[in-house]
Amino acid sequence: LNGSRGASSHSLTFLLSICPATAGMEGSGDEFLKYRSPLVSRYASKEMAFNFSDRKKFTIWRTLWIYLAKSEKELGLPITDAQVSEMEAHVEDIDFAMAAEEERKLRHDVMAHVHTFANCCPTAAPIIHLGATSCYVGDNTDLIMLRDGFDILLPKLARVIDRLANFADKYADLPTLGFTHYQPAQLTTVGKRACLWLQDLLMDIRNLQRAREDLRFRGVKGTTGTQASFLQLFQGDHDKVEQLDKMVTEMAGFKKSYLVTGQTYSRKVDIDSLSVLASLGATVHKICTDIRLLANLKEIEEPFEKEQIGSSAMPYKRNPMRAERCCSLARHLVALVSDPLQTASVQWLERTLDDSANRRISLPESFLTADIILSTLQNITEGLVVYPKVGLLYTQDCHEKIRVLSQQAAAVVKQEGGDNDLLARVQADPYFTPILNQLDDLLDPKTFIGRAPQQVARFLTEEVKPVLEPYKSKMDVKIELEL
Repeated sequence: LNGSRGASSHSLTFLLSICPATAGMEGSGDEFLKYRSPLVSRYASKEMAFNFSDRKKFTIWRTLWIYLAKSEKELGLPITDAQVSEMEAHVEDIDFAMAAEEERKLRHDVMAHVHTFANCCPTAAPIIHLGATSCYVGDNTDLIMLRDGFDILLPKLARVIDRLANFADKYADLPTLGFTHYQPAQLTTVGKRACLWLQDLLMDIRNLQRAREDLRFRGVKGTTGTQASFLQLFQGDHDKVEQLDKMVTEMAGFKKSYLVTGQTYSRKVDIDSLSVLASLGATVHKICTDIRLLANLKEIEEPFEKEQIGSSAMPYKRNPMRAERCCSLARHLVALVSDPLQTASVQWLERTLDDSANRRISLPESFLTADIILSTLQNITEGLVVYPKVGLLYTQDCHEKIRVLSQQAAAVVKQEGGDNDLLARVQADPYFTPILNQLDDLLDPKTFIGRAPQQVARFLTEEVKPVLEPYKSKMDVKIELEL
């Protein structure tokens, strides 16, 4: 459609003929004529989509130029209050069309925005970006977005943990069949199984908190990280250069900057950030796979809307579509960590530019995907449906005798399509005559669940409650999932 030879005009005419709603439309119609990432158009929250938006990105660039100018002025460079005030007055006055045109001419995104900012700040034009390299705004902005991305994800993860903890507490002593190798095993409880999910999520919230707290600012380091341009500006005064770095770092809300960098901050920082998100993806995939398996067993189901349709051909179906969505997107999240791993491994010396295009995709997509699966999982855990009366398999005492009878009963089910008659076989076998009058008590499922309820109670009190304490004020947000 964009100038391909021969058939382009015919293709466009055909497209408009079958999509008349888009014909002649400006703006809103145009978006349907090009690829849009489903992560933004279909799934992600507004807050995470904005976090990686051009509006936020370029506003941060201008804010960083203001931080730099203010600090340089305070440390004695000839910058005026009027110049700083002019920059502050136009921090959000971004002419995106002009910036795009400048970038087409200059083939340099940072200088395009320097010129665009200078156009509305003529007095400040000489001191915008003074002494800095492109990575001053590029890398530092990425670090701010990573930090803010974690700040969006952490309360969402805490809410999932909270909802699942409530679920575990409610069903702490409800017996259910445990599985190993996806074969029937000893009984557990619904709440205890939920605690297995919770334990993994607690590891994830710890990992996200660590990754967030470990982030440092790139700071003011110059073209190859030596701060040579700033040393020249301050006429060889090393203390002022160090103070400049410290002042800008603190203005940006970071406690520390990296003491050494090349032109960029080490791309291992991206590995650290995306690794914990990939690990979260693995956790969510496991949880939602379990829910899908249990849905097939008719034990647990995710929420199902009153008018929701499970299948166009099979009206009785209740597909676990939310859990399936989580699994689908979690696989993408797990796969994305390979990008920063490979990028970090091929950074030549002080830097090479083959990281840029990759990071424009892998960093935002990882956070957007994590955001989506947490919102969806919160919706699932707020409305999980449990069916307590689904049958259980009781095989505990007299292991060998019951093993034989169990195999016979299984053959009836598998080969003849009959009902499970294990209990009748036990009652008919003379071996069990001495305990027939105790059979009802012996078959009470709660005699087979061990310390599961006690483990749930202790786990929720000692492990979960302290982790959720810092997020108390953010617990009331509910997720209305748009399907």
